[in-house]
Amino acid sequence: MTEGTRAEQLMGACAPGEVRVSRALLSVSDKAGIVDFARGLHELGIDLVSTGGTARELAEAGVPVRSITDLTGFPEIMDGRVKTLHPKLYAGLLAVRDDPAHVEAAAAHGVEPVDLVCVNLYPFERTAATRGVSDAEVIENIDIGGPAMIRAAAKNFAFTAPVVSPASYDAVLEELRASGLQLSLQTRESLAADAFAYTARYDAAITRWFQEKHEDFPPLMVRAYERELELPYGENPHQRAAFYTQVGTRAHVLSQVAQLGGKQLSFNNLLDLDSARALLAEFVVPACVIVKHNNPCGVAVGKTTLEAYERAFACDPMSAFGGVIVFNRRVDKLVARAIHEQFAEIVLARGFDDEAIEVFADKPSLRILDDRERRLDGLLEPAIRQVSGGLLVQDRDISNEERDAMEVVSARRPSEEEWSELLFAWRVCKHVKSNAIVLARDGATIGLGAGQMSRVDAVQIAADKAQAPLAGSVLASDGFFPFPDGPEVALERGVTALIQPGGSIRDQEVIAAVDRAGAAMVFAGRRHFRH
Repeated sequence: MTEGTRAEQLMGACAPGEVRVSRALLSVSDKAGIVDFARGLHELGIDLVSTGGTARELAEAGVPVRSITDLTGFPEIMDGRVKTLHPKLYAGLLAVRDDPAHVEAAAAHGVEPVDLVCVNLYPFERTAATRGVSDAEVIENIDIGGPAMIRAAAKNFAFTAPVVSPASYDAVLEELRASGLQLSLQTRESLAADAFAYTARYDAAITRWFQEKHEDFPPLMVRAYERELELPYGENPHQRAAFYTQVGTRAHVLSQVAQLGGKQLSFNNLLDLDSARALLAEFVVPACVIVKHNNPCGVAVGKTTLEAYERAFACDPMSAFGGVIVFNRRVDKLVARAIHEQFAEIVLARGFDDEAIEVFADKPSLRILDDRERRLDGLLEPAIRQVSGGLLVQDRDISNEERDAMEVVSARRPSEEEWSELLFAWRVCKHVKSNAIVLARDGATIGLGAGQMSRVDAVQIAADKAQAPLAGSVLASDGFFPFPDGPEVALERGVTALIQPGGSIRDQEVIAAVDRAGAAMVFAGRRHFRH
């Protein structure tokens, strides 16, 4: 036997994709399914090498396993911080087995080939999300050897297969059994893609943790997203779509939401649901928000959930047809009966009585969502919008200006009742697409003008759509009035108080128009555009 042939036999020299798996390294933090996977590999005659806790778990389960120390000739040291970082292991992972020079170098240094690596990483994300955890504990959960092994195997996938998810164990075992201990190049490349995505997610979580300690807008924004739902289509039927959640976010639009009935959620459903829930979060008392095409078409508070719903629906019954209805209270039979009289896409509430579910039984398409989320963390995330080739990132508009910080600029001061209505309308206004006008009375919207290019047109639309007389109502505008014409339209219809940011060069003309009508006006000092 020639020296070259001997080296090739020792290393298992072969063409890409033709490796017969004879040795596997197992080192996992998430031990779900690892014993069964290891036992399946052992039954196929595959030599198992493992580290620390994984080796102990396998040995206790009666699965024969060699220590990583046996492979490298170097002990695990520094409380396990150094156990796999050794040239003999990485040569065994990275050797290109159809390259004679690699094969001969491996043989010369006593390198044992590793044909499959099963690794998952220290639970950094879970540790970092734990309340009260110290920085030292978080840092200790930054895996070093694990990502290095995964990346080495993934880079050399033609000869070394990386397995990073317990969900892959059964499929890998099945293919090894069916193909004489081989994994196809297609399988190997798919496993490599999963592996690099896994380490990218891990590094993104670590980067985010460090950045959020120091910078709100870092020079390089690194985020990872994982698919939560495949959606039937996008905004239109010809567009494909999916819903991804940001890795590391504790709360999102569907977190802790249980679907109790109805069709699959759609892309537009999620957009409307997100807007509706953000507006609903403005209120502590019983409230109802109805959203259509990403704009509220009815908002109200009430002494009961039923009262809030009836008053929100009364704002614009035509637009509410096919809308998303959300509540911050439980839905009972009476509320369900009221909703049953119209067509709705979604009803979300903090629980449903059994009788309410029975009422909805003959509406199989109605999506019934039980909101069990009580965390507010999602609201603290920056707002991110995609534009061509990039992202726009900003703080979320979650500020609620206090009355004491506002300025009464009219000769007449608002009454206490008007103040209450103005603050209600102002909360709603920042959730309406700009240019936005909200008309309100008695804790309910009565007219909405949304998404207009002209502010005076928005006032006219809100007034024309009102289902009730405007006498005694209030108006909120998300931006300043550039001319008196907008307020004059509302004042002529009976509006008695207005709230707006102020800041126009013609503020004095607007104030004069309000004073002539004997109305009151407040400058909030802050605008709330929403594009």
